[in-house]
Amino acid sequence: MRTITLSNGRTVEIECLSCALTSGVIEPDGGVIVETEYFHAHQDVAYPIKGLVILASKRHITCFDELTEEEQLDYIRILTKIRKVQRKVLGIDYVYYFYNEDTTHHFHTWMVPRYEWMYEFGRSVESVRPVLLHARNEMNSEENRKEVMQAIEALVEELN
Repeated sequence: MRTITLSNGRTVEIECLSCALTSGVIEPDGGVIVETEYFHAHQDVAYPIKGLVILASKRHITCFDELTEEEQLDYIRILTKIRKVQRKVLGIDYVYYFYNEDTTHHFHTWMVPRYEWMYEFGRSVESVRPVLLHARNEMNSEENRKEVMQAIEALVEELN
């Protein structure tokens, strides 16, 4: 079991965060953004950045090469659909995508939007970790959480 602190300050003990989220054991802030037969999208539970979407496989796998053909097609379709809506309703021009196979939970892709305020941390991949830590440590205000929730609502409305 691992102890994880969510962006809302709540701590949970779970074996796999992705399994807990995709199965409904943990409800992410704002709920599910969009769901398909194979994937579950939600606001990142650790970093309060509006439009930061996690697309997680419902099946507990760790690598691209474990996806079935149906899952591969579904993944590309839903990833593309989410990205279009991020641009359309949230005005997000740029997104960094991250996926790693040595994670402590299963297959998921981070869709990290880039906002002007983030450029003070740099413009490259190396800037993402400081951006995330800044969001976790400095952006947990009621005002920012409200903006994140409004962004989730806008994504949900457009995607469903």
